[in-house]
Amino acid sequence: MRVVFMGTPDFSVPTLTELVASGHEVVAVYTRTPKPAGRGQEERKSPVHLAAEGFGIPVFTPRSLKGEAEQIVFASHGAEVAVVVAYGLLLPKAILDAPEYGCLNLHGSLLPRWRGAAPIQRAIMAGDSQTGIMVMRMDEGLDTGPVSLGEVIPIGSDMTAGELHDIMMRVGADLMGRAMAALERGSLDFTAQPPEGAVYASKIEKSETRIDWSRSAKEVHNHIRGLSPFPGAWFELELSGKPVRIKALRSTLAAGGGAPGTILPGLAIACGDGAVQLTQVQREGKGAMDSATFLRGAGDLPATAG
Repeated sequence: MRVVFMGTPDFSVPTLTELVASGHEVVAVYTRTPKPAGRGQEERKSPVHLAAEGFGIPVFTPRSLKGEAEQIVFASHGAEVAVVVAYGLLLPKAILDAPEYGCLNLHGSLLPRWRGAAPIQRAIMAGDSQTGIMVMRMDEGLDTGPVSLGEVIPIGSDMTAGELHDIMMRVGADLMGRAMAALERGSLDFTAQPPEGAVYASKIEKSETRIDWSRSAKEVHNHIRGLSPFPGAWFELELSGKPVRIKALRSTLAAGGGAPGTILPGLAIACGDGAVQLTQVQREGKGAMDSATFLRGAGDLPATAG
């Protein structure tokens, strides 16, 4: 089929690769505008941008698709369908309606639960035991369109958002490949989302990344793994007389307790109910390390974590 692909991060790349490998004619790739990054603040192309160039596909990086000029360019590709995977820009009605079969979106949840920007992180932070990935035909609402194929994905009790992300991007690429094959055969059916059960996965804000030790150990554990590896749940320790920010990247539930924030042996920390054992952390300005390595280099720890 004649396809326009729209995506930006590494999560999107396996689906683009699947479309090309399946023999679809990807006539254009849309991705976010390159952003300054690194010490030199040089413009860095997105993972999808780099992958598209490797395939020899024309790349478009508009800052918005609301203008008539950009909508005319989009329509000129003559795509039968657009495939959208974590693109990052809103698609106005003119874009949604341009392809013959509309715009198919790969969404990382079991819709209607966790519509919105951060479904992977929110599912783990809420303690969900399972999630999924679905193919949805986009409409003007926020992830409200009818759904087609889907796969259920279990969430392990210690699984991080990074691990779930990597599973989802592989399963999702295969799912979209099957959806495209069904669409080509004329057998891709869609079902409206049920009106009940809608939950929104709002963007992760910096203000919610600090760990609150007064919460239960299970809530703290879910908070840590839901934000790992990025942006990272963090706390402060007084080390050598200075407050140092520490990201908690991995944890398990632990025995013991005490006043919230009390540091227990082996870098376990008491919570409002129970304790969590930090197994991997990242000190500000350093790389990730296991707790034993951190303790060897940290010196004397304070009595409590902030």
